[in-house]
Amino acid sequence: MDKFPIVDMAKLSGQERSATMEKIKDACENWGFFEVVNHSISHKLMDTVERMTKQHYKNRMEHKFKEMVASKGLEAAQSEINDVDWESTFFLCHRPVSNISAIPDLDDEYRNIMKEFAGEIEKLAEQLLDLLCENLGLEKGYLKKAFYGTNGPTFGTKVSNYPPCPKPELIKGLRAHTDAGGIVLLFQDDKVSGLQLLKDGQWVDVPPMKHSIVVNLGDQIEVITNGKYKSVKHRVITQTDGNRMSIASFYNPGGDALIYPAPPLVAKSEEECPAYPKFVFEEYMKLYVGVKFQEKEPRFEAFKAMQSTSPIATS
Repeated sequence: MDKFPIVDMAKLSGQERSATMEKIKDACENWGFFEVVNHSISHKLMDTVERMTKQHYKNRMEHKFKEMVASKGLEAAQSEINDVDWESTFFLCHRPVSNISAIPDLDDEYRNIMKEFAGEIEKLAEQLLDLLCENLGLEKGYLKKAFYGTNGPTFGTKVSNYPPCPKPELIKGLRAHTDAGGIVLLFQDDKVSGLQLLKDGQWVDVPPMKHSIVVNLGDQIEVITNGKYKSVKHRVITQTDGNRMSIASFYNPGGDALIYPAPPLVAKSEEECPAYPKFVFEEYMKLYVGVKFQEKEPRFEAFKAMQSTSPIATS
């Protein structure tokens, strides 16, 4: 098995740029995941985000999680649990409208730090999208424009904790799925592992690394790249020791963005019978919500079937 791809972004401005771009290209084509180091986000900011997130869980979330576990009888499970995840979460919306001031139980200092962190993650996401465009031979800004819709992209953060689990063989932290959206940037715990991706029929650990950001591609990137890059199934397994922190930021299309394969990536032979459908992103999300933990291909096929009866104009 090849080693999980780790990309040193500092090398993009030196003599190793070409080799680094090739590494990103290979990761997108063959993994759907990679990990970046020496990115633009300060280590001090990341350390503060981690400290405050872990403290917030302990002070505000832990008791709620324990109540949920008790109410569902999870610790007494005798067979595999397939309808609930062993995770404690809350969601922050940043764009098009922020909800960060409305989230209860957040200290003002934590709100401000998460707002600052979101701004840095958004800049990094847009930088990475342009690197993908460069590798694909698309004009700079193509993916950002494709995501834009009327009011810009949808951008939000899922803050999760995966507490110690007494029965990791029976309960997943997060069941296997592909991500529906565009590009996901994950700041994960560097001490407690758990994230795995499916590659060549085997589950592969995504290595925890201090101050790294894990990048994974969602279904919309697969569609826009006409399958050159694929979204990949991943999951979180639980551990008996350690509380794993996960801060996943989703840079997705706007709700009314029209998603379809980029014309430069579609061969003439495919034009009459395209491999991927055309759809409005919010319509895809409505379908995804009910079938998140199922295979992605039937989702694409459902929209292809709809498109054959009710074609959508590109412009």
